[in-house]
Amino acid sequence: MYFENKTAWVTGASSGIGEALALALLERGARVIASGRRPEPLAALAARAPERVLVLPFEATDYDALPAIVERAAAWHGRVDVLINNAGIAQRSLAIDTDLAVYRRLIEVDYLAPVALTQLVLPRMAERRAGHIAVIGSVAGKVGAPLRTGYSGAKHAVQGYFDALRAEVEQAYGIRVSVALPGSVRTSVSINALGADGSARGRSDANIDQGMEPAVAAGLLLDGMASGQREIEIAAGLEAAALQLRRHDPNRLFDMAAQEGARLAAQREQQGAGASFDPADVRAAGTYGQDALKAA
Repeated sequence: MYFENKTAWVTGASSGIGEALALALLERGARVIASGRRPEPLAALAARAPERVLVLPFEATDYDALPAIVERAAAWHGRVDVLINNAGIAQRSLAIDTDLAVYRRLIEVDYLAPVALTQLVLPRMAERRAGHIAVIGSVAGKVGAPLRTGYSGAKHAVQGYFDALRAEVEQAYGIRVSVALPGSVRTSVSINALGADGSARGRSDANIDQGMEPAVAAGLLLDGMASGQREIEIAAGLEAAALQLRRHDPNRLFDMAAQEGARLAAQREQQGAGASFDPADVRAAGTYGQDALKAA
């Protein structure tokens, strides 16, 4: 098996996709370095297989602390074979109402943090001429959707960096680079998403509540990595259709997104600037959804 006896480092492992990835890696015979901001859930994860889990909590944007953290990770079993950059935050706010500080926070956490960690792990992999680096991108890293200007921008940046990194290291150093493109996964991502003023949204939305189970998403990601996929789509239904439209009929996709933008703008006119809005339920019947399915 691809992951057996390998040391795999997962960030954001205290919940959601990250926790599911850590558990799935253990099932596949890997040793797991589990990182996140909250030590308690990481400790609970480690209790499942104490001899094969190293708990390494840290704040993703604490760049000064990262070199020592990478040293500890590498010293555990002499190397990091797999790095999965999973930690991140989302957004649910209209650009017209959003503080610049929100964009800075999204860039720091969703883009610069995985880049910073990757840059420190990369030289050791290059020396060994082996390794696998993955990052959790997003459908929003390919498709610009309303309420996600900052999140989509950060995920587009993630896509660009890791695609370019792959070009530099895949043949030259034998390092694989995979970008995962999940759609809606049933986690707390929407509850924790940043609002217009930078505060947590505090509630979920229908797309997330009806989304893919984290264990399923984790399994698809690991299967894709093991089979050598450079880009791993983890989306279903209308979100998968949106990726197809972006490739083959982008203008139709832009028109559909603009319709959703117009709906939200009308709500803003009624409710006032700074109100909290819900994205359209892409799984519900209606023109927005049906057009996508017919076109894809």
